Amino acid sequence: MSTTDKSAQETGMPTVVLVHGAFAGSSSWNGVIADLKRRGYPVIAVANPLRGLQKDAAYVRALLDSLPGPVVMAAHSYGGLVMTEAAAGASNVKALVYVASVSPDVGESVIGLLGKYPGSQLATSITMVPVPSEDGGMTMDQYIVQDKFPEVFAADVDPDTAAIMAATQRPSSASAQEEGVTKAAWKTIPSWTLITTQDRGIPAELQRFLADRAGSTTVEIAASHAVAVSQPGPVAELIDTAARATTRSMQMSRSRQG
Repeated sequence: MSTTDKSAQETGMPTVVLVHGAFAGSSSWNGVIADLKRRGYPVIAVANPLRGLQKDAAYVRALLDSLPGPVVMAAHSYGGLVMTEAAAGASNVKALVYVASVSPDVGESVIGLLGKYPGSQLATSITMVPVPSEDGGMTMDQYIVQDKFPEVFAADVDPDTAAIMAATQRPSSASAQEEGVTKAAWKTIPSWTLITTQDRGIPAELQRFLADRAGSTTVEIAASHAVAVSQPGPVAELIDTAARATTRSMQMSRSRQG
C-alpha cells in the first residue's frame, strides 16, 4: 500500500518527497504541500531523523524504495546532503530540487562547504547540548539559540511564526554536519536549485557555486533560509517545473520505445 492517499500510479503524476534539514521539521513544508496538493501531486514530507548523514540517508532511502512510480525529491538545507546520498541509484527518482540547500560532491560535508564562502551566521549562533548516544556514551545535539533564530534562519518570516519555529526546532547531531557524502545523485539525476539571495544560513554565493557545478537549472529569489515557510509559492512552482520536465522526458522515452 502506498504511503500517500493517491499514489503516482493512480494520479499519473510523480510523487513528491520533501526532505527537511536541521533546525526544522516536516511542518516547515506545510505551505508547499498545500500548493502541490492543489496541483494534484501526491506528497510525502519525510521526518528526517537528523541523527547522522548515513543513518538519515538510509531512512529516506527505505521510504523511496517503498514508493511505486516516479518520484521527484526536494530538499532544504542539510536535507540536500541526505537527498544527494539517498537518491543515488534509486531508479524511481527522476528529479532533484535543492531549496536553499547544498548539493555536495563525494566527501563533502556541511561544515566543509560552509567554509568555502563567507556569509553564514550559523557557526556563531549554535548552542551544543550533550545527549546520550546509541552506543551508551554521549554525543552533542545542535540548536540555534532561540533569540538568534529569526535573524539567522527566518528573517522574512513574521515574528510570531519565527518565534514558534525557534521553540519547536529539531536539533541535529553534530556528526550530521561533519559527515561527508559517499555518493552524489546529481551526477546522474537532473536537478533544479532555488537560490535564496538573503540567506544567512547557506550563503547565496555557495548555492550558486554548487548549482553551477551540478549543472542545475536555477531560480533566484530574495528570501531567507526559511523560504519554504516565507514564500512557499515559488518553491512549489519550481518543484512543479521539475516534475513537468520529468514527465515530458518519460513520455518522450516511452514514445520512442513504442
